[in-house]
Amino acid sequence: MIDDLVNQIEARFGELEGELQDPAVIGDRQRFTAASRAYSELEPAARLAAEYKHAVDDAAGARELLAEDGDDPELRALLESSRTRIEQIEDEIRIAMVERDPNDDKNVIVEIRPGVGGDEASLWAGDLYRMLTRYAERRGFTVEPLSIGDGTYTFAIKGDGAYSVFKFEGGTHRVQRVPETESQGRIHTSTATVAVLPEAEDVEVEVEDNDLQIDVYRSSGPGGQSVNTTDSAVRITHKPSGIVVSMQDEKSQLQNRERAMRVLRARLYDRALAEQQAEVAASRQAQVGTGDRAGKIRTYNFGETRVKDHRINLLVHNLDAILMGDLDELTAALQDDEKRRRLEDAATG
Repeated sequence: MIDDLVNQIEARFGELEGELQDPAVIGDRQRFTAASRAYSELEPAARLAAEYKHAVDDAAGARELLAEDGDDPELRALLESSRTRIEQIEDEIRIAMVERDPNDDKNVIVEIRPGVGGDEASLWAGDLYRMLTRYAERRGFTVEPLSIGDGTYTFAIKGDGAYSVFKFEGGTHRVQRVPETESQGRIHTSTATVAVLPEAEDVEVEVEDNDLQIDVYRSSGPGGQSVNTTDSAVRITHKPSGIVVSMQDEKSQLQNRERAMRVLRARLYDRALAEQQAEVAASRQAQVGTGDRAGKIRTYNFGETRVKDHRINLLVHNLDAILMGDLDELTAALQDDEKRRRLEDAATG
């Protein structure tokens, strides 16, 4: 069975290589982009397929030589190592070929809000905002602030595969540290919540104008004073769901309305995904996905300079680097865990 899969991978990879060299495909931007994306997605599996065939050839050669020369210790060791590597590669190929999350290629809208802990929770929300935006910039994504104020942060992260990277940041982030305002040196525990929403296209979420209540008002700054002489701030209420989105950062009412609609579509799309996952979970009598944002996903302990991701029980001791946006180790571990869970679901489903 694995041999058939390896042959299919190599055949498809060869087809994609041919498409990327085809002048007709090169001249069609949409086809070329689709072929390039498919090529990039299949490339890791193609490398594994080539390594698998190499290991199989090594094992076959070692068996032939053993049959001719008897029990040579070096050949026996080569045969055993080849068999072990073949088994490892088989698992890696299956994981590499697990169906991806269909939202992985999307841009994301991120919402960070203070949780438990008063002023310290607001400061922690700001730290998370800087951590995630630095990480986005390190990965080559574009950050677009949408609404910043009162300890809450709403921003978009744009780029191919943004959701595949940032979806693991959704949840409750807990911090344990001594606040700057703490005179007794006592450690406080505070939280902030992060929502990561795949940005929906217009065609994916249909919003009827009759379902919207749109209010306009003057933007306000700290202390409630007006910072704009026109009614540029916008509040959109989606009546069927009760979702309310407000935007006031732009001076233009039209721009604020467009931003609010982007956030609204993302929230409605995320809600639909959560409902779909809940239905699947009920039918399997098991939890599916990572939609429960009420659960604590990660703890940042300043005193011990460590970070623990509770979903995969991973403990790392590079807190300072993580706060500067070095989240690659955590993301890679969470992506591997997601692939393994998807593989298990496919095997049992």
